[in-house]
Amino acid sequence: MQWWQAALGILAGLAGVYAVLLLALWVYARSHPETVGMREALRLLPDVLRVLRRLATDPAVSRGARIKLFLLLGYLLLPLDLVPDFLPLIGYADDVIVMALVLRSVIRSAGPESLRRHWPGTPAGLAVIERLAGLPAPVAGKAGGAGKESTDAA
Repeated sequence: MQWWQAALGILAGLAGVYAVLLLALWVYARSHPETVGMREALRLLPDVLRVLRRLATDPAVSRGARIKLFLLLGYLLLPLDLVPDFLPLIGYADDVIVMALVLRSVIRSAGPESLRRHWPGTPAGLAVIERLAGLPAPVAGKAGGAGKESTDAA
């Protein structure tokens, strides 16, 4: 067997794994209606980046959680993704899934109060992020700390 045949076999294997990943993300996005859509994600992006930065710089949040947040910020800001963003339906699915997993992990260690205290956006946006992070719906009339922290002008 020549070197190019081996290289072609490796590339074909990688393409197959990539196709399976795309299919798995597509199935996940279709079977989980709570997944945030692209339009909703784009509207929330500035607030999400602000809350991630605020949590990452909060000394009350554990060091491990802050490291996860800095790594997440880096992942979200990188132009290269596991799944290209131009693909319909699943293009942003990897970003949303990674963000939800990191938020769940950070909120488990920092507590949902930290998220609510640092949230700069609307109560509706906070509800979406809480849903993504796997938090139970807040009690009616208690929006948490949404928009209360005005000292951070980021």
